[in-house]
Amino acid sequence: MPVIVDRDPEVIGRLTALLPSGTHSVDNSDRLFSWLSHRSDEYAVFVGPSMDLEEAASIAERLRISAPSTSVVMVRHAVDTQVLSRALQCGARDVVLYQDPGAVIAAIDRAQTLWVALRGPGGVQHVGQIITVFSPKGGVGKTTTAVNLALTLSDHGARKVCLVDLDLAFGDVAITMQLAPSHSIEEAIGGEDHIDFETIEQLLTRHDDPLMVLSAPNQPDARDRITARLVSRTLRLLKQHFDYVVVDTAPSFDEQTLQALDETDECVIVATLDVPTLKNVKVALETLDLLSIAVDHRHLVLNRADDAVGLDEAKVEAILGVPIAVPIPTSIDIAAATNAGNPIVVANPDHPASRAFKKLAAGVTGSTEVVPAGVADSTEKRGEDERRGRRIKIRRA
Repeated sequence: MPVIVDRDPEVIGRLTALLPSGTHSVDNSDRLFSWLSHRSDEYAVFVGPSMDLEEAASIAERLRISAPSTSVVMVRHAVDTQVLSRALQCGARDVVLYQDPGAVIAAIDRAQTLWVALRGPGGVQHVGQIITVFSPKGGVGKTTTAVNLALTLSDHGARKVCLVDLDLAFGDVAITMQLAPSHSIEEAIGGEDHIDFETIEQLLTRHDDPLMVLSAPNQPDARDRITARLVSRTLRLLKQHFDYVVVDTAPSFDEQTLQALDETDECVIVATLDVPTLKNVKVALETLDLLSIAVDHRHLVLNRADDAVGLDEAKVEAILGVPIAVPIPTSIDIAAATNAGNPIVVANPDHPASRAFKKLAAGVTGSTEVVPAGVADSTEKRGEDERRGRRIKIRRA
């Protein structure tokens, strides 16, 4: 995937819209090289116009030696002889005008072609997406969201999906899906330096959908022995072998959760319509901002969306300062399906909550979707069903 280096949020937003889904952004060179240090699949670095020419040249010179198959693209407000001469000297592979979207798109195509040519077909790794489901407060439906999202993405085995239970002390993924796992992530403790996918694969449990699950330990004391490094290594290996890795996290910023958030491509944040939860979510969003985690890749899910409690969606958006991606309606059917071990998207695919989870899946994967009638967003549902029919298209980013 490409990486954008720029300090201007407007520039990042514009470039992100032109580049492939999953593009990451950082605001300085230190964070860039920290990001690249444990990711071998980034084939292009776009240095934005807010970075001065010498900063851009310094990045290109360093990557020319450390990552010769990664193309550096200088994005400039103006291109003159000085810029072209410096780009040639430092080893930048492309110089494009910020005002020319076509040039940016062409540059990413050239970078990807060069990446394949230099590494060969066998050297290009499969790269999936890590989708982390997080809430700073328990009891808001985080695990239910993670389970239904993973099942929706799997689409009965059409895509390879792994659901990771990273609530290491009190994980409920297995019981929610009525699984009796023989293995868990606990068995990988101590394997940070030599663990491979074959080892992790033996720890996975298959769900009927089919969907692979990496379960949490049976005993809560194992949490303290599972290091952030093991979490990082595990998620990176899974990302190389699955289309989507959905991570259900603990309701706190512990070191394992922070590591998962740092690895994530898309972050789903779950909230409910009560003041304590909204307060905690607001603090969590501010923390994610401070850590520059999943900037422009966050999806706010409002669970049990029922304005009868005195708060509506507009008030929630005003309090949190972010738009609601998907409201999930209050329904006893969701709890009944969960208690029966048959999550709502499987038990009743046409249920309003199931359609909401499908909308969420489309959002986190950057898909174009048509929302079937009955989804809570009245603006989107009007006319779309009539023109395109009741279907959802989820494609790989």
